[in-house]
Order: sequence, then structure tokens, then C-alpha cells
Amino acid sequence: MPDLAALTALGLRWDAYGQAGLTGPLLRLADDLDHAFQQLAAQWQAVEERPPATLPASALTGHLRAFPHQATFAIGLEPTDTNLGEFADGPVVGPAGSVVLTRTGPVTTVLTPAACFHVYAQRRGTQLTEAAYVTTRTTCFRREQHYEPLRRQWNFSMREIVCLGTSDETTSFLAEARAQTDDFARRIGLPLAWAPATDPFFRPHRQPGFLLQRVQPVKHEAMYGSLALASANRHHDHFGSTFDINRAGVPVSTACVAFGLERWLYAVVDRHGTDPGAWPEIALPAEVVTA
Repeated sequence: MPDLAALTALGLRWDAYGQAGLTGPLLRLADDLDHAFQQLAAQWQAVEERPPATLPASALTGHLRAFPHQATFAIGLEPTDTNLGEFADGPVVGPAGSVVLTRTGPVTTVLTPAACFHVYAQRRGTQLTEAAYVTTRTTCFRREQHYEPLRRQWNFSMREIVCLGTSDETTSFLAEARAQTDDFARRIGLPLAWAPATDPFFRPHRQPGFLLQRVQPVKHEAMYGSLALASANRHHDHFGSTFDINRAGVPVSTACVAFGLERWLYAVVDRHGTDPGAWPEIALPAEVVTA
């Protein structure tokens, strides 16, 4: 298990509040891994999208009810001269390092909790004529009780591949995406095992989503030991209904596979050591890229 000193020597810039910066070998490895996941997405001719940092709170009402403990809100001060003056003339930052806020303005946006939400929000009210495949990478924010470098962070990089289609199309997509993830992990020497999983709901036994995940597993995680490196998620028509995305008059089904880039960095270093010269080649073979 690589310690913080070893990861720092490889280019990690760790903030104790759960945020990581990268340079040197770790940054190059992160870019190589993300390129490999983009190559996987290309097998479905997935359209690349780069979303903004936030989502409208109105698009996340259900998510905020289910995961209020993980939410990070984008806020600003009430923009009146009096209020701004009270803030500027006050302590600004208290002894414990917390900002001493005066009155805040309306909170209308949430920092992205999952990359795929942007895919659905951007397609609100649309009619699809065929299956749509999208890939996106964004910085996601989830508050946690504790943080560990590269393993558990407040903000982290997520690459997702999303399918919007029929039930059969999403089922086929997930089966192929899981198989391709397994093959890629084998190529770079990472042993993975898929296992059913549940999301960390707030008051889980009051949440219909938690009960559904227990009764009918729709979420599976690719585990490297105790660490989930990827997840495969089947949403049925939940997001199709929520965002009014239809095909042939009925809400589409959706599914996604998500890769946490920092966790893949950790796994490669843990498995292959701290000498970048011993790390495996990340690029996919040509026959996989062009399949």
C-alpha cells in the first residue's frame, strides 16, 4: 500500500480536506488511463461532452433528498453593498479556518455529484430515434466523513460512458462494458471482481432506491480488494421519466459505467510499485480500439 510520502514523490499534491492535485508521473498516468477509457467509449461511437462544474439544484431534487450528506453547494454572498461591507470588514476567516459568512444569496446550483447527471439534464424534453451513447469526464464532489489520498476524496475525476436506449440496449451495453473493463484490467495487471453494491443513502431504510438496490441489484462495482475502481449502473427508465427523455413515445432506459481516475492511479501504484518504469503500458491494442 503506497503511503503519502511515496505518492507525493510521484506527483500527488494532497490537501487534507480531501482534494488532490497531480503533476509528474501520476499526471501522465492519469492522462493515459483516461485516454484508454475514451478508447473504450469509442467502441460505441460515444459522443464526447465536457460539462460545467455545477448543475441546477432543481434538476437534482431527488438526489438531494437521497444524499444530502454528500452534497456540496455553490453559494455566494448576498450582493448588497451593506452585506458585502459587513463581510469585508469582519474577520472573513475565523480561527478554525472557516469563512465567517454574512447573508448568503439564493442557493440555486450544486457542484456536480456524478458526471452522468449532465447527460440527462442536457437532453431534457428530447425525443430519441435511436440509442444514444455519450462519454464525459468531470470533477465530481461528494462530502465524506473522512478522506484518503487517491482512495476517498471530496472531489475526484470521473469518466463515464452512458447509454440511453431501450431496456435491451442498456442491458447489452452494460454486459459489454463490464467485459471490456475486465479485459483492460487484465492487460494492465489489476485483478478485479464485480460485486453487487448499494449507494450510501441518507436514512437508507426510508429510501425506495436503497430498497430497490437490495431487492433487484442494479449497481455493481469492480473491486480491487476493498476499493471500487468502477461501477456499472442500470437505471431502468428513472432518468428517462425524470427528464422527459423519450423514444417511440415511452421514457428511455439508461445505464452507465463510471471510472474513478484517482482510484485507478492508486491501484496501479499499489499493484506495480512506485517506479514508473515498472508500470504497464496503458494503451489499448489496435484491434480493441477499432472494434
